Amino acid sequence: MWITILNFRFIPRPKGGGGAGQVSITSERQRRARRRKPWPPPPASFAEPKTKYDRQLRIWGDQGQDALEKASICLLTCGPTGTEAMKNLVLGGVGSVTVVDGSKVEPSDLGNNFLLDVGCLGQSRAKSVCSFLQELNDAVNAKFVEESPLDLIDTNPSFFSQFTVVIATQLPESSLLKLDSICRKANIVLVAARSYGLTGLVRISVKEHNVIESKPDHFLDDLRLHDPWTELKQFAKSIDINDKDPVVHKHTPYIVILVRLAEKWADAHDGRLPSTRQEKREFKDLIREHMLNLDEENYKEAVESSYKVSVTPGISDDIRKIIDDSSAEVNSSSSDFWVLVAALKEFIANEGNGEPPLEGTIPDMTSLTEYYVSLQRIYQAKAESDCLALEHHVRDILKRIDRDPDSISRAYIKAFCRNARKLKVCRYRSLEEEFSSPFLSEAQKYFTDEDYCFAINFYVLLRAVDRLTANYSRFPGLFDSEIDEDVPRLKTAAVSVMREMGLNGAPLSEDLITEMCRFGGAEIHPVAAFIGGVASQEVIKLVTKQFVPLLGTFIFNGIDHKSQVLVL
Repeated sequence: MWITILNFRFIPRPKGGGGAGQVSITSERQRRARRRKPWPPPPASFAEPKTKYDRQLRIWGDQGQDALEKASICLLTCGPTGTEAMKNLVLGGVGSVTVVDGSKVEPSDLGNNFLLDVGCLGQSRAKSVCSFLQELNDAVNAKFVEESPLDLIDTNPSFFSQFTVVIATQLPESSLLKLDSICRKANIVLVAARSYGLTGLVRISVKEHNVIESKPDHFLDDLRLHDPWTELKQFAKSIDINDKDPVVHKHTPYIVILVRLAEKWADAHDGRLPSTRQEKREFKDLIREHMLNLDEENYKEAVESSYKVSVTPGISDDIRKIIDDSSAEVNSSSSDFWVLVAALKEFIANEGNGEPPLEGTIPDMTSLTEYYVSLQRIYQAKAESDCLALEHHVRDILKRIDRDPDSISRAYIKAFCRNARKLKVCRYRSLEEEFSSPFLSEAQKYFTDEDYCFAINFYVLLRAVDRLTANYSRFPGLFDSEIDEDVPRLKTAAVSVMREMGLNGAPLSEDLITEMCRFGGAEIHPVAAFIGGVASQEVIKLVTKQFVPLLGTFIFNGIDHKSQVLVL
């Protein structure tokens, strides 16, 4: 393990901020850097953001990184699960982190926590972890609070309102329920993470999370071949797809080929485009008839993409649900997202003729450079025109609800237009709702599904562990001599949990009950690192509002190396 030795200055937090015992950490190297010119060149930790975060900027872009750098993250309990999550976020460049933990570093911590060393023994665990986190990225503002998270939840609930996201690790069910209620009232995102032996879970809780850049793995290109607009039709007609020049013929973009041949098909079929399986086969044959040679890649692309001509016009059911949502009836307190949704609804009904704004991008394809560039300009011009129309609706709506018409930036509107077909609205049940009244049919199905039965067993047993721990003030199986007694105790607690869930008679795995007792509450580093990694990934999704976060309880089964998401 590498160790960097720094001299730290501890600065008391100004009055009115944070909680008791909260301090900031500033390295000597950091203070010197402010006083001198950056020569010789500064170390990597002081690199320009675009260089320092180059790889991740390619994934979530400047807007995503800016959101990260403005985020304030709170970690409750800095065991291996929490520190692994926080390590990833600090390296990613979050704005500030606050570590809350009232424990002292014990010898057992050194065996499973890479952010602690022997020199930390007997010292504050929060302070020690915080100092190592600061070394990973000097640009992050790292703070710590030497207080028990359980006490803080009970005595100072307003403490959590200052954060963007609260990551709660290794908390018992009773405290987690209280924290969830606190965070929901303050509209703060809660991410609960826990590792326990060879299993673990991650659960997000927030009233509503809206995603514009959902970035699905697979999505149909927005080419509008089923309904080309005037400029695209005119461009397609300007190119002779029957040209015998082999260079031109082999490099006519497949978009042009499909627009021209779709029109020819429609003329011969009463204005209809191919819809049945037989008609789609006949349309592919029509494309092949225009090939001069079998090795023409552009015509092969046209055959492979011919289904895009038969796309059902209009919007998807998911987008229909969003624009018909009651939140789209906006008022002065509505979020920017819902104002944009209201504008999208008006656009679809008017300028869009039932369609959302055009995205404005085209995929790579075999084409002459001049043809491809012309197509790009045509698509970009249409997208810009649609964006201007939607922006006009946005400004009008803002006026109607007595808000500043310029309060939503054009950059945000453009991003919304580019992704209007891929919007996601994620709503999460509270932990109390899930625990007291789970979706019974789903839970029963999980118990009978071979792939999910271990996951739902672990879910029930983790809750049962908390009940047993509350009764005996220790984890089941903590002492080898009591494992045999703890197995039936844990089974009784698990049966009680299932009864409350309405799952009377559902099969519990006797082997897993025994294994849970054998775990003895151990926080094994490989499992903790994995669970912490999943938690930090979800935090990044939530902060950047890109990609779709977990929509249920993520369960890791380290025995079979499986992961499942339970929606309960």
